[in-house]
Amino acid sequence: MAARFAGAARANWVVIPTAAEDGEIDHLRRANFAAYLGQPFTVLHTRGRAEADTEAFVAPLKTATAVWFVGGRQWRIVDAYAGTRTEREIRAVLDRGGLIAGTSAGATIQGSYLVRGAPEGNRILMAPGHERGFGYLNNVAIDQHISARGREGDLAQVIAAHPGLLGIGIDESTAILVQRNIATVLGASRVFITDGADHGGRPDYPLSPGDRFDLATWSRLPPGQ
Repeated sequence: MAARFAGAARANWVVIPTAAEDGEIDHLRRANFAAYLGQPFTVLHTRGRAEADTEAFVAPLKTATAVWFVGGRQWRIVDAYAGTRTEREIRAVLDRGGLIAGTSAGATIQGSYLVRGAPEGNRILMAPGHERGFGYLNNVAIDQHISARGREGDLAQVIAAHPGLLGIGIDESTAILVQRNIATVLGASRVFITDGADHGGRPDYPLSPGDRFDLATWSRLPPGQ
C-alpha cells in the first residue's frame, strides 16, 4: 500500500527500525523491504543522539522521497531522534512533497501528542517527558491496534486531559492516507475518531474503508465530496 503512494520503484525510501527492540534490529537491517516499499531503500538506525545529530548520519534523508517507521515502542524513536538533525531532515522529506509512513509506533510518532510514550509500558497513555510526537499531523493524538488490543475508548482519556486534541485510533490492517487536510481510510477495518463530543453514549465514532475526514474541520465528508 505504501509503495503505491510513494511512486513505487521511483521512490527512494529510508526505513527507520529504531522503535524495535535491540534484539530485532539486526534482523530488520537484513530484511528485504523492497518487497512492499520498492527500490532503492536505506535502513537508518542509531540509539545515540550524538550520532543522530551528525550530517553523515542524516545523509540518506537528504535524497529520500519516502520514510517508513517500523513498529515497536515510540519512546525509542523520541529518545534517539527528537530535537536532532534526524528529526529535522525527516520533516524536510515531508515538506518537499515526500511521504512519511509507518506502522504501530511508526503511526503514533506522527501525531503531535505522543500516546503510550512511557518507557515503563504501553498501558500508560500519558507519560510526562514522552508526550511530544513529531507533529506531522498538528493537534492530533494517534493510537493503534484498537480493536485487537481492546483499546476502544482509551483516547477519550487523552482528549479529556488535552481538549484541543483530536484522537485518531487505527485498527490493524488499516491506514489513513493524509493529503493536505483530508484523511482517507484504507485497508480492512476501521478508524475511530475521538473529538471530545458525545456520540450516542460513546466518546468516539468509526470511519470505514473509503470514508474521508477533514482534519481542518474535524468532520466526516459526505460520499463523493
